[in-house]
Formats: sequence, structure tokens, C-alpha cells
Amino acid sequence: MLNKQLLLTALAPAIWGTTYLVTTEFLPPDRPLLAAVIRALPAGLLLVALTRRLPKGDWWWRSLVLGTLNIGAFLALLFVAAYRLPGGVAATLGALQPLLVAGLSTGLLGERLTRRTVLAGVAGVVGVSLLVLQSSARLDAIGVAAAAGGAVVMAFGVVLSKRWTSPAPLLATTGWQLVAGGLVLVPVALAVEGAPPASLSGANLAGYAYLALIGAAFAYALWFRGIRALPATHVTFLGLLSPVVATLLGWLVLGQRLTAWQLLGAVIVLAAVVAAGRRPLGRTGADNYQPLTTPRRATDAEMV
Repeated sequence: MLNKQLLLTALAPAIWGTTYLVTTEFLPPDRPLLAAVIRALPAGLLLVALTRRLPKGDWWWRSLVLGTLNIGAFLALLFVAAYRLPGGVAATLGALQPLLVAGLSTGLLGERLTRRTVLAGVAGVVGVSLLVLQSSARLDAIGVAAAAGGAVVMAFGVVLSKRWTSPAPLLATTGWQLVAGGLVLVPVALAVEGAPPASLSGANLAGYAYLALIGAAFAYALWFRGIRALPATHVTFLGLLSPVVATLLGWLVLGQRLTAWQLLGAVIVLAAVVAAGRRPLGRTGADNYQPLTTPRRATDAEMV
């Protein structure tokens, strides 16, 4: 039986899977970096204001590092990959993240790499490729490097978030990372997209509010809560749920075609997530289930 904490954490990537739908239906076109800034920075400032906590000591630079890896650099690289590659290629390369986290966890967290993890990771890549990859996809060196780089920085972000557990409240540390990631994105968004639009519609404002409050403040709090409570490898497999949710929403809401191969890919992804999360991985996996009160050290379904 899957751990309840794992199921709760799964809400975060499920919410991120709605981002493509919200972006295409509610936001101004061709402004993904602006959306990323508004998604992160206001949400982070709100959480900092609510918790009234600022970083202390090492947590000033740690928050900057984690915010850059988990949010700022990751979203910027995702933007580059999305513009240089067909969406399915970017998503398939992003699906390598669980394998990267598993390898990094071996060296930085002392988790043992098991055959179950490797097989589930490979199955996840296969499932996502069936879900979103098209036979006409073309490769671009810069795009491939950006997509791979996004998977790498996010993998480091997950593992370091597990290794550097702050004694501060969860909402405070989530806010610090969102602020840091948003500030990193501001100059990139201005350089690439220019100034924000002079006027925004009610639908635009509603979309941005959803991304900030639900897609960032709420979802990232759940994500980092899961990282505190669960093995990092278990958590990262949940990220494979985002393209599944995005694809299903495209079919249900936007009327996009859903093929038998995509259904098979979704089943494989779900099987990989279940296999990876059924029980602690590795020799010390059980010790990584931490009580949250104990501080310790295209269809473009993938655009989430």
C-alpha cells in the first residue's frame, strides 16, 4: 500500500499538470517567462509575509541555491528547451530526473541504488515517451542540452532540499525558495520577453492568480513537505504524473486526440510511480520517512 504522505505529495505534480491548460486558455500568448515570474515571486512574498520569517546564517545562500535549482534555473531551461525542441522530446529528457535523483541520493544521502529503482526509472522514461513523443520529432543540440540541464538542476534541487532540512517552518522555507527563484527569473524574463503587457484581462489575472496561489504557494509547499518526510527518490518519481495529468486534461477539456499508445504510456508511468513508492528503497530507506515535526539535516503536456 502506498504511503499516505506519498499520495498527498502527488497532489503537487498533479497540480503542475494543469499549467499547460491554464497557460493556453487564460494567459497572454508567448509570455512563459513572465508566467514563471508571476507564478513564483508573488507566492514567495506572500508566504514570507504570512510566516514573518527571514533566513538566518547559512540559509541566506542555501535559499538562493535551492530557489535557483528548483525554480529559477529549472524554469528558464525548460523555456529554452520548449522553444528549441518538439514538446515530446523535452518531456522525455525530463523524465530522466528520477534516475538522476537516485544516483545523486546514493552519494549525497546514503540511499542504496536498487534494481527496482532503475527498472522503475527506465519504465518512467518509456511511458512518458509513449505519452508525448511524436515520430516526427527533430533534435536540436541547444534544446537537448537545455532539457537535460533542466533535469539535472531539478535533480540536484530535490536532493539538496532533502539534505538541507531547515529548522524554520515549512511555509517559510518554501517562501524563501520561491522568492529566490522568482528574482533569478526577473532579469531573464525582461531580457527575453521585454516589459509586461500594459493591460491584462480578467481571465489573465485569474490565470496568474491560480498559478501563484495554487500552482506555486500550495503545490510547492506540498512538494517540499514530501521531500522532508519521504526518501528523495520516492518523491521525484511523482513528477512523472505531470505529463499524464496534462495529457488527460488536453483530451477532456481541449478535445485533443488520445491514442492507444498514449494510454499505454500513461499506464506504464503509473506503474513506475507505484513500483517506486510501494516501500522504502535501499537499506536506509525506512529511516528517511521523517515525522514532519522533527527537523533534520505540443499538446505540450510537459510544460508544467
